[in-house]
Amino acid sequence: MPKVNPIQLQKSLKGAKYPASKQDLLKAAKENKAEEGIRKALETLPDESFARPSDVSKALRSEE
Repeated sequence: MPKVNPIQLQKSLKGAKYPASKQDLLKAAKENKAEEGIRKALETLPDESFARPSDVSKALRSEE
């Protein structure tokens, strides 16, 4: 999977309420018209709750 730019990731998740589920994050990314690479990366996340944006970034780094 290509590396996700953390700034683009956070822009793509603008408006997401935390804690957020994987589905919440995917919904926010769709609403923010996130790039396909970011949407695909989010799809690889485990089905769990993320307490803060940095948890999402950390989970994506561990998926690389």
